[in-house]
Amino acid sequence: MENPTPAATRKARHLRVPVLPAEEAEIKRLAAAAGLPVAAYLRRVGLGYRLPGILDHRRVEELARINGDLGRLGGLLKLWLTNDERTAAFGEATIRAVLAKIADTQDQMHAVMRAIVLPHGGSQFSS
Repeated sequence: MENPTPAATRKARHLRVPVLPAEEAEIKRLAAAAGLPVAAYLRRVGLGYRLPGILDHRRVEELARINGDLGRLGGLLKLWLTNDERTAAFGEATIRAVLAKIADTQDQMHAVMRAIVLPHGGSQFSS
């Protein structure tokens, strides 16, 4: 008798795991984000394999936009710090507003990065 191929052996057994509708949706979303069918995704995760990283292009574009905003705000602050004549009319309130906008923009960037790294808010599904 011939030895069965790994694929044939793998298909010889099925595991059934009950999940809630929200868990099913999240598993399907994560599998799609990894570029894998659900069965392949669950098999790899269950066996402890690292999944290939696939970047969410929309999030990367969002990070690029936020980075551009930070660059423009930083440039404006630099002009003021170098006493550029174009910023002579800027008062303390304007500079404080620019600094606050920089802090807000950095917070936006951190929120996007957290969403990429912890896609489901760090919550864990019950077993």
